[in-house]
Amino acid sequence: MVFEKIKLGEVYTALESGSGVVEAYIPTNSAEINIDRKRPTVIICPGGGYRFTSDREAEPVALRFMAEGFNAIVLRYSVVPIRYPQQLLELAATVDYARKMKDKWNVDNENIIVCGFSAGGHLAASLGTLWTDKVIKERLGLEAGEVKPNKIILSYPVITSNNFGHQGSFDNLLGEDSTDEDRRKLSIENLVSKDTPPTFIWHTFDDKTVPVQNSLLLASALTEYEVPFEMHIYPKGVHGLSLCEKATAKDGEKKLIDGHVASWFRLAIKWINLT
Repeated sequence: MVFEKIKLGEVYTALESGSGVVEAYIPTNSAEINIDRKRPTVIICPGGGYRFTSDREAEPVALRFMAEGFNAIVLRYSVVPIRYPQQLLELAATVDYARKMKDKWNVDNENIIVCGFSAGGHLAASLGTLWTDKVIKERLGLEAGEVKPNKIILSYPVITSNNFGHQGSFDNLLGEDSTDEDRRKLSIENLVSKDTPPTFIWHTFDDKTVPVQNSLLLASALTEYEVPFEMHIYPKGVHGLSLCEKATAKDGEKKLIDGHVASWFRLAIKWINLT
């Protein structure tokens, strides 16, 4: 395995100083198996309400994907007081960087997946719906096809700015003085189009922090535009479950361990392989 840490601002100088950091976990190919193997690559956006990036949704998730044969990249994107569109630009740059590393990292450039948790789900879905936005080309000089993810995985995502929205995430992303119109423009259900990549969504009915309506609103929009998706709503479970295992449960907290909800990961792997 190769582990690399890349400061995006040193590669993409148009980004603000002190911008996001990529943590790349790259399996090593072997001549005994397939020295030329190209691997799917997952880019993980941890949650944290755009206030921090959660360790519980970072390295442990990357290691699980790597064990399944993926290149796994954690994006430690900018958080408050840095505002939008910096976070979108950092994720777009990360997708482009992964594609440019196709030979060194053995990247399958047609199988780059962005996986986001909570507010990181909002970021992942933002790129999935805004990969053609002119701000990316204007600021980074990148074409839409260079930054488009091929698939999206969303875990209990922040989607909407309406009454079901997690207002703290939008406060941190846009500023507490942002208008309802500013927030509506980044409410993902309003941004879905026929160009949105296939999407895997999971949520829990019991989520009191980011209500399940967020995922239901997204599913409705995806249906309207005939974007293929798979969605799983589990009846029980708190927000922030991550892998739902002891490895990602703070101090072994039982409410963060759920063998039934943990099935999301295996289902997501099957979905990636079938999509």
